[in-house]
Amino acid sequence: MPIVSIDSLPDDARVWVFAARDPVVGDAEHDLLAVTDDFLAAWRAHGHPLTAARDWREARFLCIAVDQHTVGASGCSIDGMFRSLRELEGRVGTSLLTASLLFWRDGTGQVIAGTRQQFADASAAGVVRAETPVFDCTIATLGEWRCHFERPASESWHARWLPLHSSFSPPSSP
Repeated sequence: MPIVSIDSLPDDARVWVFAARDPVVGDAEHDLLAVTDDFLAAWRAHGHPLTAARDWREARFLCIAVDQHTVGASGCSIDGMFRSLRELEGRVGTSLLTASLLFWRDGTGQVIAGTRQQFADASAAGVVRAETPVFDCTIATLGEWRCHFERPASESWHARWLPLHSSFSPPSSP
């Protein structure tokens, strides 16, 4: 099935968000999107084509969406997507499947990738504040991608790392 426009999918379409540790630009970006499009065009679950789309933001965030109303992605088809992206990591020169990173904007608007501890340290130092835009790679629906993927830290699960008082100490796990 040909890839559809992400705008044509419903808000309840299932999504997976993959975040690149480093920006993916130039030839690497072209390769990433071409291979992703080829994969999506051939993506099937139990032999049935999936109605799928993708979106690419900030040279870092790849959102893959599937309309579950037609045919839902199966465990094997999802594994295939992850395998395809894992194979791409070497070609694009960065990790796409590292779930341990958080992403936020610095004061100049640049996207920063860091560990939970780095985010907590930046928060404790006042570099990250309640209004700092953060990216929520844990979203599960296209509606969330459209409306809540980037939002202020205070409105996201990232808020747990914001100092609420002087005895703030960052949590050790999510």
